[in-house]
Amino acid sequence: MADNKFLTPKEIVERLNRYIIGQDEAKKIVAIAIRNRWRRQNVQGPLREEIVPNNIIMIGPTGVGKTEIARRLAQLVKAPFIKVEATKFTEVGYVGKDVESMVRDLVEVSINMVKTEKIKEIEKKAEESAFKRLLEMILPGIGNTPEKDHYLQMLKDGYFDERFVEIDIEKRIPPIMEVISSQGMEEVNFQIPEELEALFPPIKKRKKVTVKEAKEILKSQEARKLIDMDKVIEEGKKKAEEEGIIFIDEIDKLISRGEAHGPDVSRRGVQRDLLPIVEGTTVATKYGSVKTDHILFIAAGAFSGVSPSDLIPELQGRFPIRAELNSLTKEDFVRILKEPENALVKQYKALVGTEGINLEFTEGAIEKIAEYAYMANEKMENIGARRLHTVMNYVLEELLFELPKPGILEFTVTEDYVDKRLKDLIQDIDLSRYIL
Repeated sequence: MADNKFLTPKEIVERLNRYIIGQDEAKKIVAIAIRNRWRRQNVQGPLREEIVPNNIIMIGPTGVGKTEIARRLAQLVKAPFIKVEATKFTEVGYVGKDVESMVRDLVEVSINMVKTEKIKEIEKKAEESAFKRLLEMILPGIGNTPEKDHYLQMLKDGYFDERFVEIDIEKRIPPIMEVISSQGMEEVNFQIPEELEALFPPIKKRKKVTVKEAKEILKSQEARKLIDMDKVIEEGKKKAEEEGIIFIDEIDKLISRGEAHGPDVSRRGVQRDLLPIVEGTTVATKYGSVKTDHILFIAAGAFSGVSPSDLIPELQGRFPIRAELNSLTKEDFVRILKEPENALVKQYKALVGTEGINLEFTEGAIEKIAEYAYMANEKMENIGARRLHTVMNYVLEELLFELPKPGILEFTVTEDYVDKRLKDLIQDIDLSRYIL
């Protein structure tokens, strides 16, 4: 988190605005939460451990940006992030998937992030070692002769790329055990201590590959030799504990409807299982114990017909911050189509551009697409901004099918073209239910 210390809450919101339209209150709340983590890490003395994150519940209909805000936030601060569906924990029998599995998944993501960072740091060194090994395979006995540097440069420049070499590819297969517990069946891949690795020697396979392929394979092998995995695991665990974000979607589906049997028993059980995880506990993973005290939990749900106050009181207390997201208006749809860095209009222009065709949208066409998407949400299920994907795809379906087409170098989507594609469809409610 130290490298993000200059990101103030205002700066975080500004960066989120590049991808997400509206929902200013929710952005403000998550920006404060993420900045507070950096503030805690800079508190001196024992009080630092006592400061816990204020977990957040996002309330709003589907497709308004709940998941996107959390995901973009994690990318922005380079924090380990996982999304879990609350309903996954109620699927099987009375308990479903083990609730602690989300912490184990977060640790996996975190360790992989640290490993990727370490590989980037030693990439140049690993590449040099790999090229030297490869040169010996291509030109045995080259040793330290005066010509070595010349041939090494030729190898780097791709002169030998089409040649074939035989290399050993190692694959270590650790023991996998299926453990049956009260939470169901879970696969546990145990870490093997170094002193016991000899009991499970890697399987070597001789393979004939091009020099171009061998470069990547050997570079990967050399990188593994240079990385201290014990250190990577320790850093990954700490990163998960201090910076991890777990997004629990559809938490409203865990709310009991008042019955004392059937699925409601499972829902209440999952709520109680979540309590210690969110409050702070120690979870056993294959990399050792991991504490959840300072992981930031962001829960989300539509809460249609129910409210966060319908969660069991203990769980409500673990999510003290509430962020309400608004339903999207037609004006929001227009902005979503045009303004974000990953706006749909920009995406389709890029896709059609690969065919050598310049795709343009008039302002009227964009307004019409937004209007039809909004109308579809009003007449049918409100799925938020996701409706734009459906409408846009249907508008451009014929064009995308016909391309590439000789003689077409540019195409402009006009208001009339959008009307022609969608007018009859949106009026036929029975048909639009299937298509839009």
